[in-house]
Amino acid sequence: MLVFEFKAYGNSAQLVAIDDAIRTAKFIRNSCIRLWMDVKGIGKNDLQKYCAVLAANFPFANELNSMARQASAERAWSSISRFYDHCKKGISGLKGYPQFQKDCRSVEYKTSGWKLADNRKSITFTDKKGIGRLKLKGTRDLHFYGRSNK
Repeated sequence: MLVFEFKAYGNSAQLVAIDDAIRTAKFIRNSCIRLWMDVKGIGKNDLQKYCAVLAANFPFANELNSMARQASAERAWSSISRFYDHCKKGISGLKGYPQFQKDCRSVEYKTSGWKLADNRKSITFTDKKGIGRLKLKGTRDLHFYGRSNK
């Protein structure tokens, strides 16, 4: 997996839309943690299916790209599985019980929900949050990156 970090520049309405997307991702992760706490025997696939339930019940969750919702559920499951691993290994002290996220600063778009411009200097988010096109500034050259993105 390649991860590139760039500064993104947008207007104030776009920044508000980004904050809304981050809050939605945090809501989905925290909802998945709550479901795991309330229902015994919840697995990774159950959390993935729960994303669709959240999207159906909450209109603001449906505005976020489906893969970004799935990534939030994966992050929740990652914290749960880390807790299980620590318990199985018998690590002394705190086991890292999954916590609700208070300070979230990112939302993860994997392969859909965004499109890189042909000149590789801007990115357009295509979900219903209304982020739109953001100008990118960074030190990496993105011209090698494939153009077949959705």
